[in-house]
Amino acid sequence: MITPELHLQMHKELIRIRRAEATLAERYKKQEMRTPTHFGLGQEAVPVGVCAALKRTDVAYSHHRSHNHYLAKGGSVYRLAAELFGRATGCSGGRGGSVHLTDRECGFIASSAILAEAVAAATGSALSFAMDGSDRISTAFFGDAVAEEGAFYECLGYASLKNLPVLFICENNGYATESPLSIRQPEKASITGRVAAFDIPTREVDGNDLRAVYEAAVEAVTAIRRDSRPFFLECATYRWLEHVGPWFDHELKRTYRTKEEVDGWMARCPVKRSAAYLVDNGIATQDQLSTWEAEIQARIDADVARAYNDPWPDPQHLMEHVY
Repeated sequence: MITPELHLQMHKELIRIRRAEATLAERYKKQEMRTPTHFGLGQEAVPVGVCAALKRTDVAYSHHRSHNHYLAKGGSVYRLAAELFGRATGCSGGRGGSVHLTDRECGFIASSAILAEAVAAATGSALSFAMDGSDRISTAFFGDAVAEEGAFYECLGYASLKNLPVLFICENNGYATESPLSIRQPEKASITGRVAAFDIPTREVDGNDLRAVYEAAVEAVTAIRRDSRPFFLECATYRWLEHVGPWFDHELKRTYRTKEEVDGWMARCPVKRSAAYLVDNGIATQDQLSTWEAEIQARIDADVARAYNDPWPDPQHLMEHVY
């Protein structure tokens, strides 16, 4: 059950991630960050809803669009900003940039730009938890393009065969870079349907509905801990900005999707939908929501400014952590 207090907590986290991404995207335009960066504006409800259902001791892996997952798992806006600026205080010591985040303190183990790597690594962690008799869960966030990688199906088969405690979360935003799902898969093909063939419980959910994602995640996490079996969630969502970079596609005259299509999804904004529920149900007023957003924005601005003024990594440590 989602109590008013829990929804407020998740909504504030939704705002924190939205404002952090928007702020970093604006700073990125100044070319102060020399790292390819994939922003997750529009997709925030999936990581917030899922991570709210996890324990801090559970672990998460992510892909190239990793900021949302890192922050939702308990990551720091300050350490994320420092990493994008390439500073020594970044969560990866300034070595990883946007797509290679890590912060074991909050259970965010790694992100990677290699398709399906998060799935494979999360399956490996789940194997270790099963061998140790632990009640910890491993989670993997990934996009719909991963469902076209052989490693994805190898991991599904292995996780099902070995009864591993792993939660697979597909953020289906309909695109692999600039290729829509419609030209990559047959019309009636179903990612969830293919996963179910591996005898893995599945759920499809509106990935822009915070409450729906949380409820589905609770069902999945409960089943995993009870049955020591994998679970798969497919969350329909949409990224607002270009595949990599801080701009809207129409601003750069790209034509693989129309401004009208983007506007249609922006009207289904997860932050606005969550806020509307809070106001309509008397849980919070619009003035309260605006006050919270202003307070969160002020903290984010302070974190980003602090990160920008932090020191660069010492060149003497260049060869450390290299294998």
